[in-house]
Amino acid sequence: MLSPVTRQVVFINAAHLFTHYSLLILATATLAMVQQQPEIFGQDYGPLIAIGTGMFVAYGLLALPMGWLAARLGRKALMVAYFCGAGAGMALAGTAQSPMVLGLWLGVMGAFSAIYHPIGTSIIVEAGGDRVGRAVGINGVFGNLGVALAPLCTGLIAWKFGWQWAFIAPGVLCVALGLLYALEPGFDASQVKGTKPFPAMPRVLVRRAVVVLMLIAMVSGLVFNAFTLLLPKLMEERLTNAPELLPVVAVLAFAATICGGITQYTVGHLIDHRTLKQVFMPLAFALVPSLLLLSFLDGWPVLVFSAVAAAAIFGQVTVNETMTARYVAPELRARLYSIRFTVGFLGAAAASPLVGMLHSASGSLGLSMLVLAGVAAVTLVCALAFPDRREELQPELWAISPEAQAAE
Repeated sequence: MLSPVTRQVVFINAAHLFTHYSLLILATATLAMVQQQPEIFGQDYGPLIAIGTGMFVAYGLLALPMGWLAARLGRKALMVAYFCGAGAGMALAGTAQSPMVLGLWLGVMGAFSAIYHPIGTSIIVEAGGDRVGRAVGINGVFGNLGVALAPLCTGLIAWKFGWQWAFIAPGVLCVALGLLYALEPGFDASQVKGTKPFPAMPRVLVRRAVVVLMLIAMVSGLVFNAFTLLLPKLMEERLTNAPELLPVVAVLAFAATICGGITQYTVGHLIDHRTLKQVFMPLAFALVPSLLLLSFLDGWPVLVFSAVAAAAIFGQVTVNETMTARYVAPELRARLYSIRFTVGFLGAAAASPLVGMLHSASGSLGLSMLVLAGVAAVTLVCALAFPDRREELQPELWAISPEAQAAE
């Protein structure tokens, strides 16, 4: 029999899977749409992938008020709205018979998906007790599984039943989970074992951590979204070189992305025993050269370095989530997560049109990978600027830290 806290974690982890899955259906569905209904959607990848721009704008912008809404409506009500609203938008996108209508329903899906990260992440962090890294790492695996399953399931469903069902089937399942979640009691943090009072921390370090966190959010939003969007197309261009091999493209994209899930789980465990900077630095150093190599490599090496890039990108997500948990008090986390994901939208929303524009201009994804490598270099600078403090692992030491003594 699962405890109420464990059931909450199961539903929130499932929501993370559906959030990232739903946002990436279009990336693979486009490869089927140009073959199955070219008279409606055309035959060019660039304009079609850009249809998702409104979805990502809504997903990012509407994250901002979620912390405020949670304080008034409650986190449970918002999570029920997430499951049912995002699922309905997903399913209705499968009924679209024009690019405009498809973009509209994707926008609805993105609007409800904006609920998840500010609310779901704050619940996961509180449910983690004194093992926040592990809880965030496992939650990250579910999000990564959504990213990995999106091209695999979308490609197979679209190939077998048509692109429409690639939206309808997961949409109906998402709504069903929402109805089940509505029967659950609200999350109660007092039931979590091992929860310790949040320590008083020097404000100068908190400000430094928050500034770095916001810079990372803006940059990583673009890199994360762009990489996950272009991955199916990258596999098609460099490995299959034949758009009719959609199932093969889906499997290859899944294979590269699942490495990110393995990394998130490992990073989650490391974070509970290492400072954030010690875990962050190797990931930041691995990402830039991987993206540079992907700008010109061809054949099977593409799969290897796509896996390395995915591991670095998704591993950084776990580090970023834990940064907020370690440096921001619980009562402020939902609001800061809201601000952080809204800042991240500035990059995430630009990913879809940027990839489409660069691909149309160059005829391949080589230029896109070069641009992403340049953007990822900013993350490396942020990693260098982040504090490296043993107090993260022994919070009781913050009270006697040099900054705390200087402030007295």
